Amino acid sequence: MLAALVCLLLAQDDLASQLLKLDAKVLPEPPPRMLSQDAYGRIKTANQRESEAWRTLATLKDWEAYKEPRLKALRESIGAATDVPKDLHVRVTKTLEGRGHRVENLVYESRPGLLVSANLYSPEPARESTPGIVIVHSHHNPKTQAELQEMGVMWARAGCHVLVPDLVGHGERRQHPFVDASSYPKPYRVGRQDYFFRYNTGLQLHLAGESLIGWMAWDLSRGVDLLLARPGIDPKRIVLLGSVAGGGDPAAVCAALDPRITAVAPFNFGGPQPETKYPLPDDAESWFNYAGGGSWESTRNLRLSCRDGFLPWVIVGSIAPRALIYGHEFAWDRERDPVWQRFEKIYSLYGADALYSANGKGNLKGQPPEASHCNNIGPEQRKGIHAALLQAFRIPEWEKDAPEKRSAAELACFTEKPKLVHELLRERTWTPAPERWDALLGGTTPAAENKVGITLVRSAPGVSVECLSLDVDAGVVIPLVLLLPREARKPGVVVGITQGGKQAFLRERSEGIAELLKSGIAVCLPDLRGTGQTKPDNSRGRGSESTDIASAEQMNGRTLLGLRVRDLRSVLKFIRSRESLDSTRIALWGDSFAPVNEADRRFDLPLEVDGQPALAEPMGGLVALFGGYFEKDVRAVYVRRSLTGYKALLDSPFIAVPYDVIVPGALTAGDLPDVAKSLKPALRVEFLVDGLNRAVPADVTQGLYGDKTAPHEGPVAWLKEKLR
Repeated sequence: MLAALVCLLLAQDDLASQLLKLDAKVLPEPPPRMLSQDAYGRIKTANQRESEAWRTLATLKDWEAYKEPRLKALRESIGAATDVPKDLHVRVTKTLEGRGHRVENLVYESRPGLLVSANLYSPEPARESTPGIVIVHSHHNPKTQAELQEMGVMWARAGCHVLVPDLVGHGERRQHPFVDASSYPKPYRVGRQDYFFRYNTGLQLHLAGESLIGWMAWDLSRGVDLLLARPGIDPKRIVLLGSVAGGGDPAAVCAALDPRITAVAPFNFGGPQPETKYPLPDDAESWFNYAGGGSWESTRNLRLSCRDGFLPWVIVGSIAPRALIYGHEFAWDRERDPVWQRFEKIYSLYGADALYSANGKGNLKGQPPEASHCNNIGPEQRKGIHAALLQAFRIPEWEKDAPEKRSAAELACFTEKPKLVHELLRERTWTPAPERWDALLGGTTPAAENKVGITLVRSAPGVSVECLSLDVDAGVVIPLVLLLPREARKPGVVVGITQGGKQAFLRERSEGIAELLKSGIAVCLPDLRGTGQTKPDNSRGRGSESTDIASAEQMNGRTLLGLRVRDLRSVLKFIRSRESLDSTRIALWGDSFAPVNEADRRFDLPLEVDGQPALAEPMGGLVALFGGYFEKDVRAVYVRRSLTGYKALLDSPFIAVPYDVIVPGALTAGDLPDVAKSLKPALRVEFLVDGLNRAVPADVTQGLYGDKTAPHEGPVAWLKEKLR
């Protein structure tokens, strides 16, 4: 599998300069899309597994037995359960009168300290018995958007109470300071900031063992509480409408977990998406990707969904036998849609005549009027909703005239600034539970056997170079270079880990490596998956391929950081198998060569404008730290330019770390200083950074890590001392 590699002969004199020139390529070309093939191959396997299970379901009992454990797993995945508040502390801050309706601007507390802004449209005069409707806006626009106002007024005039809340992170609940064009001196995409900042909020909630969609769904259920507390609301007519771009996601999850919701229309969730090929192929049953794929958009590619089987279609199908309005923004291939066919079977098992549909026309790339683009739920998409609500709940259509539009200022609810998500999370305390780390990382135990391939061995009077690869998973290869001091008998080994891989380590630390070799210590430099020669692309931000892969791995029940720890443990296993090396003297050196941000630079930037802060690359230090935690017989661990701790990512709504170092639930196990305290190997941490990739003062680091940060003569002197 491995091609030939030309390795330099290293002369004993001027060793550092020779190392600097060493071409560390082990493979002539990086494995083609190695990480994505592995991650998405597992998603494909999950699709096949769940489809095979689906085909065996013949009775209602079969379906219920299939559904329930998956709903339980969904509930656990999206966040730790919290007590339903006895009092939502509802405050009406303004009332607006209109023709046949009124609007109450109100605030309610969905969990301690978390305030929800919402507009409640009610019929005027009041009715004796009224349906309750909750409308979930899209990621395009918050509660004040025109289509949402139209629906609120329309159904209020028809005799309904209609609650339109702001989702967490949107509208008045935005997690950033960019309100309008005046909020930043240069042009930027004002209307997209709420959507973009979902990324940061989602990461912060992941660290707390929770999720953005979990918080959204919880807020919606508390909105149902609010409606049911109103006089005259009919509990048998509670409707949830999820808008086309991102609103259908929390609507579906909320309805699946909250049985009080009697009808739901989750647009663009569960089946074919606007980006899906149209019309569908004849073999759509086997062709369709039921699970979806990983991306930074955390309300769709749900963590553990592939591992535990709660794929989007299962979530939506679990709403049966309650009324389901299966919604699509554009044209819908009803005849070939395999998800629709599954829903038809589920509803037939219940004997329930409660399955409806609503769709638009055209496609995503088309233009109006041929394509029915909308911001939330437009007139074209409402046709199916009107028909379904009339049949199921006797809710009439009411579009006799266009309602008056109110400004965002008129519909504003907050009278004071609410606490942001990161501030609420920062106030929490967590009890260290280090036994949870392996599970949170997704499992770090290496395979029983790793195939080793030696590409080439060359030697010189003082040093030899071995260029090898380890097959650590099916199709996943770890290239590494092993530098051996020839005259040392059974040398100890330092393993160097960094995001840039072995070539970057040679480039940036050639003098230190040379000193270790001259001292009779071997050096092993691996490219853990997705680093160095195996990196998927050159981008590391929100929209990068590495983010997509890390998200996909979370769907599979794994984390990219955990997989890299697993790779390191495979490398250590290989080192211990070498009789020529002293397996009792192994040290880990995790480093970063990414530039840090100046302390006084501006971090409050709109996302996607030029001049974004440099991202930290703490992976090397994190993997070394966890490697030392799991591998108790490692002698020493040196960590440089890594994170002070995961809690540092809660200091601000802005974040300057890549997605693939995030461990969902990390703070529920403690934090990195807690890992350090339980580490058996000797540990040294230096030059750490915070969540904005700023250098942290030594006294702050010492306050977190104690004497593990005491001054010394640099990593090489310390490592040499520990490996004597």
